[in-house]
Amino acid sequence: MSPNRKKSATRLTEDEKLLAPPGPNEFNDSPESWRVFRVMSEFVQGFDELANIGPAITIFGSARTKKSDPDYKAAVKTGKLLSNAGFSVITGGGPGIMEAGNKGAQQGKSESIGLDIELPFETHINPYCDISLEFRYFFSRKTMLVKYARGYVIFPGGFGTLDELFESLTLIQCGKIHNFPVVLYNKAYWKGLISWIKSTMHKGGKISDCDLERLMLTDDPAEIVEHMLNEVGPSCHPH
Repeated sequence: MSPNRKKSATRLTEDEKLLAPPGPNEFNDSPESWRVFRVMSEFVQGFDELANIGPAITIFGSARTKKSDPDYKAAVKTGKLLSNAGFSVITGGGPGIMEAGNKGAQQGKSESIGLDIELPFETHINPYCDISLEFRYFFSRKTMLVKYARGYVIFPGGFGTLDELFESLTLIQCGKIHNFPVVLYNKAYWKGLISWIKSTMHKGGKISDCDLERLMLTDDPAEIVEHMLNEVGPSCHPH
C-alpha cells in the first residue's frame, strides 16, 4: 500500500463509487448496474496480458520502505534470484518493497510485472516493470496477484500486506488454491504476529496444525528461492 497523503476533496476512486451505499433513486436513475462492464474489462485485460508470463512469484511489502533499508536491498536480491531461477516476479507496482522486487527481477532473466491500483492521491507505477497494468478495483487486481502466482513472498508491511497474507492463507485453507508456498521475510518483524497466531489462534482451536505449517520464515533470500523451487518449481502448471 502507498503512504498516506492528503486526499483530494473532488476525486473519488472507482472502488469508492462502487462501495458507496445506494441512494434513494439508485436503481431508477443511476447507471450503477453498467459498472459491471468496467469490472469485466479489468478481468479481460488482466487475463489477456498475463496469460503467457509463465510461472511467477508475487512479492508484497510496504510502499514506505526506503532504498537504504536492509529489507529493500533484500527484496532486490530476492527478485533477482527468483528471476534467474525462472520465475517471473509480480508486485503491486508501487514504490518501496514493490519497486525493489521489480528492480531485482529486471536484473535477472525473467519478466518483471507491476499491477498498480487507482488511489485518491497521485501514484505512479515504478520504472522497473516490463509489463504494467493499472486497476480501478482492488478485487480484480487481487485476483490477478494470486491467479498468476505460484507462491507469495511477504516482506514487512502494513495493513495491505497483512490483507494479502491472510487472504492467501484463507484461500489455501479453504482449498481454493493448492501447492502454494507462503514465505515471510525478516523473522524479527513477524515474530510477534506468529507468536500470537500460535499462542492464541492455534491454542484456542481456531486453526489447525497444518495451517501453521503453511508459513515459512527466513532471513535469507537464497532460502526463499530454494523453497519455491522445491515446492512448485519454475515449470509448474497453473493451479
